[in-house]
Parts: sequence; C-alpha cells; structure tokens
Amino acid sequence: VRPKKGGLKIRREAMRKSRNLIGLYLVAVITFIFIAWLPQAQGTEELNIEKPAIEGQTETNKININTASIEELTQLQGIGDEYAKGIVEYRELHGLFTKPEDIMNVKGIGQVTFEKIKDLIVVE
Repeated sequence: VRPKKGGLKIRREAMRKSRNLIGLYLVAVITFIFIAWLPQAQGTEELNIEKPAIEGQTETNKININTASIEELTQLQGIGDEYAKGIVEYRELHGLFTKPEDIMNVKGIGQVTFEKIKDLIVVE
C-alpha cells in the first residue's frame, strides 16, 4: 500500500508542531521552577522585606491594641471591621487593656481568635 501523495509532508508538519509545543511546555516548566521553587530552595532570608511599622505597631511589628486604629486592627487574622470597631469601643468605654488576654473581653473575640493573634499583639 502506498501512502497518499503529500501524506509524508503532513506528518512532518505535525511532528514539527509537536516539537514546538514540547519546547514551549519545557520553557513554561523551567520558568515556573525558577520563579516559584528556586528562591525557596536557596532560602528567602535576603528576599524578606520587612513591613514598615505603622502607628499602632511597635518596633517588633506587633500591634499595640491600646493605640491601634480600626484599619490596623483589621490586619490581624480573624479581626474584621466589626470586631475592630468593638475593640476600639471597648477601649473607649473600659480604658486601656492591661494584658493581651483582655482582648477576649470584647464581645465576639474568644479563645480561638486570641490564639490566632496572641503573637501579633502587645499592650503598652
């Protein structure tokens, strides 16, 4: 059986296209490895950019719950606008917090939320 005229040409073109696709795939994989994996493998110490301190934060980047604004408080995990407003209102009604655990006196903030944020807050 003889192949159709031009059949070999079509197969060559298909092979060329598949090689091009394989090449593009390899470039994509190598790029992904370079961008995503390589910095982690080398260590990211020099890549870490320290977040600038804002008014409610101390030098150790902990948020002082006695001076932090609503915007600053919402940066804490599990603290949205309503809880942040509650913290500020509690502070205005009852005075300054004396220890970080006192934040659990704010309605809606319990042990679970406190465990998430306890290393991120300070009372000064």
